[in-house]
Amino acid sequence: MGSLHPAFFLLIGALLIPLTRGRLRNAVVIALPILGFINVLGLDVGTNAYLTLSGYNLHVLRVDKLSLLFGYLFHLAALIGAIYSMHIHDDGVQPTTAMMYAGSAVGAVFAGDLIILFIFWELLAVTSVFQVWARRTERAFKAGMRYIIIHISSGLLVLAGTAVHYHQTGSLAFEHMDLSGL
Repeated sequence: MGSLHPAFFLLIGALLIPLTRGRLRNAVVIALPILGFINVLGLDVGTNAYLTLSGYNLHVLRVDKLSLLFGYLFHLAALIGAIYSMHIHDDGVQPTTAMMYAGSAVGAVFAGDLIILFIFWELLAVTSVFQVWARRTERAFKAGMRYIIIHISSGLLVLAGTAVHYHQTGSLAFEHMDLSGL
């Protein structure tokens, strides 16, 4: 199973959650982090995957020991959250956004370049805001608005830093960076 991107089960599987109800929904919510964890167990250190898009060679997957550790931890946290959420009886927004948030975090730790990191970072922002808004109160709406402003601002800083790094080095690689440049 280790041939799929580590975020696959959490991100794509989350789209199935609103299509299910009751015990089936609970089973899907529990199964997604378990299947994802099994998938991550099948990854080898040094595994890389690339995608060419509009002439750019994006490094969508880079597996090292640190990304594996965080991949395991994020899947474990998603499983704990899934077990905890079994008492929630809503329209599926909360478990869907929770799994997509976990998948975004997994995607970010396995990012091989700064563009992929930025994409998953922004997906983290969107999914977490919908998680806050799922509470459906005025207070949650205001908190979500404050949060998205801060998170999008941080995403713009990541994007600006990516542009500066690319301008200075000609590389989008997510590798060792030192303090020698801007």
